[in-house]
Amino acid sequence: MNDRKLTIGPMLAKIAENWPAKVISIALAIMLFVFHRMSLQEERFFSVPLSVETDSSLTPAGPYPGLIGITLRGDANTIYPILEDDIQAYIDLNKYTEPGTYRAPVQIRKKGTALRAEALEISVDPLEVILSLDERLSKTVPIKASFSGALEPGYELGEYTLDPAHVVIDGPKGLLMDVSELSTNFVELTGRSVDFSTTVRILNPQPLLSIRGNGLIEFHGVIREQLRIQNFEDIPIRINNLDEQFSGELEIAAGSIRIEGGQTTFNKIKPQDVSLYVECSSINSIGEFLLPVSALFPVMFTLIRQDPENVLIQIRRRQQHSIGTGGS
Repeated sequence: MNDRKLTIGPMLAKIAENWPAKVISIALAIMLFVFHRMSLQEERFFSVPLSVETDSSLTPAGPYPGLIGITLRGDANTIYPILEDDIQAYIDLNKYTEPGTYRAPVQIRKKGTALRAEALEISVDPLEVILSLDERLSKTVPIKASFSGALEPGYELGEYTLDPAHVVIDGPKGLLMDVSELSTNFVELTGRSVDFSTTVRILNPQPLLSIRGNGLIEFHGVIREQLRIQNFEDIPIRINNLDEQFSGELEIAAGSIRIEGGQTTFNKIKPQDVSLYVECSSINSIGEFLLPVSALFPVMFTLIRQDPENVLIQIRRRQQHSIGTGGS
């Protein structure tokens, strides 16, 4: 037994000899091993959307990073098969129930391919987010159409309908109060001359607001000819259907009319298509009569004004010429 103790003693003494140098050597060996292992690892970088989890009565009320930088570290066979959609970044603000500004760390939730990866190191940038929360409200607002381009010459947009004409938007109270209506993306009018329908997207003025539904509306526009008004002056007033035994003399021999019609229709009208007359078929005696003046023009036009509306006519009997005979 004593011989064994004598044997162990020199062994311990030999191990303890120059122990600081031996400890340093072991530490260096471990560090070299770690560095070697690290040199064999690779890194992969990508970005994922940041989701904000809050109490249902609150919603983000200020800007925050929309994307979070993700760094995966591990061997190539581990990090490259991972799908980006299987790494989710989020901040959890569910514990806050009052409006205010809060700081929260960015957390990672793994699923799918990321769950099967071993010896995987994940880091995020930024590490935390400061975010303002406000009361979540809803509001119904009308939609206004926006247009670009020009219709065919001579045409105009009469009226239009939107379906739906109103939408519900959700968002923070402070932002929602400033929204009175929403606009659509541009409805293209270039070259159109007939009624048309199209689908158009509603523009969201604030990313912190959400529009219920799919964000699309049906637009139906009615195209009509532009209206034009034109004067026709110095139109002779005709005497119509006066009995042949009478002759008539008008106090005013000419007049004017003002008509309205489609822009392109006016290109087809001729001066002889417009006239004024007085109807004398009911006159059976001589004298002075006040008769209405009637206007003739193509049916696609509308009479705006006529001058004169009535005119005095002097009716006289035509003189009969007799043939005399002489005697010798």
